[in-house]
Amino acid sequence: MPRRGNREEKRFGPVWFIPGEHGGRYPFCHSVYVEGAGLLIDPASHRERLMQLRADPGVKSVWLSHWHEDHLMHLDLFEDVPLWISAPDAPPITDLDIFMDAYGMDQADEREYWREILTASFHFRPRRPAGFLAEGTERSVGGLSIEVLSTPGHTPGHSAFFFKELGVLFMGDYDLTKFGPWYGDVGSSIEETMASVRRLREIPAKAWITGHETGLFEADPGELWERYLDVITVREEKLLDLLKTPRTLDDVVGACIIYGKPREPKAFFEFGERVHMKKHLEKLMREEIVKREGDRYVRNK
Repeated sequence: MPRRGNREEKRFGPVWFIPGEHGGRYPFCHSVYVEGAGLLIDPASHRERLMQLRADPGVKSVWLSHWHEDHLMHLDLFEDVPLWISAPDAPPITDLDIFMDAYGMDQADEREYWREILTASFHFRPRRPAGFLAEGTERSVGGLSIEVLSTPGHTPGHSAFFFKELGVLFMGDYDLTKFGPWYGDVGSSIEETMASVRRLREIPAKAWITGHETGLFEADPGELWERYLDVITVREEKLLDLLKTPRTLDDVVGACIIYGKPREPKAFFEFGERVHMKKHLEKLMREEIVKREGDRYVRNK
């Protein structure tokens, strides 16, 4: 059985778990391949292995769980293969500027950094989907029934896929890692992220595949579900503690609640801090726990 990083490929009948490089850690992810149907999901695992799959047994269609760069890194290998994604997540893959806009990259230095990285390292090429994946759609692929689950929050159109006969659930970027969820995009939502994770937990699966790190769970992840969501709570608690003293957004970003300490490159890590803290601040203001006075955020008494 081929090895990729520190994980092995695993087959559940025609459904293959294809582990990503470096244990599926960003900028790589795990892929899924459906034998017979030639369906490849999230082509960003291992470039050489994906080229082998294309040659034999062949790739006839590609599905994306969502639009992020670490899930389409090797999509350029399949430019002549029909591509499917949810409608809400389709615009970013059609144009690099729309892609950066969807992340909320509004600073020139960040855009310059990401434009180079996305084209050189992630092989970004504009694509037009052949069709769209939608909630409630049950597709018959190679004799298997695949239920498309709309799981927004991480992105507005994030999708999960349930292989019903096999009891295999592919959860994409709801990966149950210690880092916790990402919900920093313009169209991301903390509340929807939590609802989607809880929905996935209720799916009657027997095996769970995620996009990163552990990647494959052949027993219920158990406490990992709540630990994953608790990361959101801990982030918010740290933010509220920080806001005992009025703070600017720059102050909040500088506290490094997400990544723990300043890291380089700033165009990646500082950006991640800022977009996540903005989401938390917006949520707390909707809940009237925090208000804004000038350029500072203040806890309501």
